[in-house]
Amino acid sequence: MSSFRTLDDLGDVTGKVALVRVDLNLPMKDGSATDVTRVEAVKPTILELADKGAKVLLLAHFGRPKGKRYSTMSTSFVQGDVEEVLGKEIMFIPEVMGPVVEQSIGILRNGDIGLLDNVRFWPGEEANDPEFAKGMAAHGDFYVNDAFSAAHRAHASTEGVAHHLPAYAGRAMEAELKALDAALGNPEQPVAAVVGGAKVSTKLDVLENLVGKVQHLIIGGGMANTFLAARGVDVGKSLCEHDLTDTANRIMDQADHAGCTVHLPYDVVVAKEFAANPPSMRICNVHEVASDEMILDVGPQAVEALGDVLKTCRTLVWNGPMGAFETEPFDTATVALAKTAAALTEGGSLTSVAGGGDTVAALAHAGVKDDFTFVSTAGGAFLEWMEGKALPGVAALTA
Repeated sequence: MSSFRTLDDLGDVTGKVALVRVDLNLPMKDGSATDVTRVEAVKPTILELADKGAKVLLLAHFGRPKGKRYSTMSTSFVQGDVEEVLGKEIMFIPEVMGPVVEQSIGILRNGDIGLLDNVRFWPGEEANDPEFAKGMAAHGDFYVNDAFSAAHRAHASTEGVAHHLPAYAGRAMEAELKALDAALGNPEQPVAAVVGGAKVSTKLDVLENLVGKVQHLIIGGGMANTFLAARGVDVGKSLCEHDLTDTANRIMDQADHAGCTVHLPYDVVVAKEFAANPPSMRICNVHEVASDEMILDVGPQAVEALGDVLKTCRTLVWNGPMGAFETEPFDTATVALAKTAAALTEGGSLTSVAGGGDTVAALAHAGVKDDFTFVSTAGGAFLEWMEGKALPGVAALTA
């Protein structure tokens, strides 16, 4: 992993202005946030800088205003939620640069926190306009990026500003980068990857990157059906991308050459209709799926065998559910395998890193989200990291 500076590398910051990029794009209902996980994640960085006497200016986006001002997308909407999590009052500043920001900095005392307005109100943000980035940077003494979830965007506040100020990773960013390095950058081997979800087409780059890096690739969800079909299995009316047969076979050939074992289910849970506890549900061998049946989960024998695979591994990276976990009982395989991974993690034999929206929800549903070594709440950034792509917001910290 490339070296990057953290808050530990900061000297005396008393009276200095810290420009801190955070993710405050919170889900809202009736004027308040329904989930403040993202604020909780950046709380340690914000309070550490404030406690050390810095004037902390928070840079964030909220929604997708596409370079125009909308009163309903102002970051002032999340101010109360941020104050509640931090346990401190913060000053709302309705600009991101210019005289208003300068005046506000003059009003802030050492240790105070200011919340700048939505950076995406300005077209220069998403265009990564160097002059816009320079204008924001002019107000800071140093820059801290604590928004890994936005690190795959080469925007002015996530990448551009870092070229004009000394740049550091915040505590959440630091934890994320260390966890990802432990998972795929410099992992203990053998390494297993669980990749699930509906469609192979959305995770082609992930699969092609992983087969060269892991020893075991466990494929679940609708994606497994496409690979089974490529192997000549009749998957009935299951969700399946039959047009990707050649692609699936190519990935399996790449895995063979790389010494990576691809694990597909050999027993499955099927039903004639997709509903909770359907009367037509049954467990069968993959070669016994009827033409009017859908594969909706991995079967118990395969799950047990996959658990045995994890017991031989030292590292696990997980993205996506094994079946249609939102509808019972098609959550069974995801829950069972997640609990096995959590138990191995707690026992000290496995480093487990998971990420992606559905994955976080699935692990929370299984009751093991807090038992994995690290669970990333970053969706797109986590996926691009699994694809082996450089993340602009991270690269700017290591330049």
